[in-house]
Amino acid sequence: MPPRHDGDTQPIQPALRYAEREALDPQTLNGLFAAAWGSPKPGYDGVLARSFTWISAHSQADLVGFVNVAWDGGVHFFLLDTTVHPDWAGRGIGRRLVEMAIDVCRGRGEWLHVDADEALMSRFYERCGFERTPAGLLSLAPAPRPR
Repeated sequence: MPPRHDGDTQPIQPALRYAEREALDPQTLNGLFAAAWGSPKPGYDGVLARSFTWISAHSQADLVGFVNVAWDGGVHFFLLDTTVHPDWAGRGIGRRLVEMAIDVCRGRGEWLHVDADEALMSRFYERCGFERTPAGLLSLAPAPRPR
């Protein structure tokens, strides 16, 4: 739920609460994904079961932001699915989620990796401290069959 306005004055900003590894209702998390990305991610509770950690942002009972930290079980961490509800965008929530994820991983591994296109990397992740690096990518989607 977006902040309400008090007449013609500035919006009333409800307090945000951030949590690490807080139990998340799958329907609520999928509602956030659908609002931000256009579709849910069914089965994400299985992803969380294998995650190193995740950080969530809440306004009262509403889930307004989320980031997942996957890992290899050792020293390599992967930042995934940084998501902020569109009604809450532009308020620093995504940055705070990422900063908290970095803090949790710091001192526990060799590196934290994130994949992002050029625009998102320059306008968001670099400002969070990430550096651009070359990376290889191989699609694992089934190749189209010739007709």
